[in-house]
Amino acid sequence: MTLKEKLNFYGSLKEPFLFVIDFDMSNYDIVLLKDKKDDILYDIDNQNKVDKKLDIKFEKYPIDKNIYNQKFIKVQEHIKNGNSYLLNLTTKTNIKCNSSLKDIYQNSGAKFKLFYKDKFVCFSPERFCKIEKNKIYTYPMKGTIDANIKDAKDIILEDKKELAEHTMVVDLLRNDLSMVSKKVRVEKFRYIDKIKAGNKELLQVSSKISGELEENWQNKLGDIITTLLPAGSITGTPKRKTVEIIKNIEDDNREYFTGVFGVFDGENLDSSVMIRFIQKDNDGNLFYRSGGGITCDSDMTKEYNEMIDKVYI
Repeated sequence: MTLKEKLNFYGSLKEPFLFVIDFDMSNYDIVLLKDKKDDILYDIDNQNKVDKKLDIKFEKYPIDKNIYNQKFIKVQEHIKNGNSYLLNLTTKTNIKCNSSLKDIYQNSGAKFKLFYKDKFVCFSPERFCKIEKNKIYTYPMKGTIDANIKDAKDIILEDKKELAEHTMVVDLLRNDLSMVSKKVRVEKFRYIDKIKAGNKELLQVSSKISGELEENWQNKLGDIITTLLPAGSITGTPKRKTVEIIKNIEDDNREYFTGVFGVFDGENLDSSVMIRFIQKDNDGNLFYRSGGGITCDSDMTKEYNEMIDKVYI
């Protein structure tokens, strides 16, 4: 069976399961919760504060600014040519850390977190979609600023570039939801979340969009999820063409980074976009993946610094 067929099958059975899907849906794992082993740990919509017991330290080695600039210029060329209006550019950052992936998972207070078979860990602030009582919700997160900057909230909400970027993502996800649901509307536009980012706090801008699903939507769970993927907030618009550009410019398979994971409990579903992501390669080396949205008004240095700021534990 295909990914879509498997999700539809277990959804129709109302069998609780965990799903982990990579960026381009070429690799995935569907694990019945009754069969889940200790090599996979997860927390969905975590409301608990973690009293960190470990002093987790790490060093980061981001790509050279000139290399990033070359990618940035290519993105701007595509934007000028009308091939994309918003593109989420991501990069690898090599890191050294004194703790294991499982330690990082257990000491994270992130709202959504996943430890997957000692291959990667993510501690994401961003929900992908939530389904309950025949309604589907998505919460695009686009726009980041250091909370310690004076008047940070006003600065980011009044920034024209940030407004344009966020508006494009909201419009994209409204369109995505309209393909799987009815009566789609933006319930809340551009509100602020405060996120703990290592030793600093970040403000992130989010919106809330909802739609109404048909009765017995569980039978079409695979159709819903695969139609929405990849997530609009980590691709861009127009989505299909922008994904092609991303694969060419990033020149590196994202694999599970910016994919999604979630849980279907037999009645409802909740899920997250896999950002804030650390991966281990076959030699045991660790690297972090991060990035941000690029528009015609983006400043290269600001985008480069934002990419580095998002590398935290």
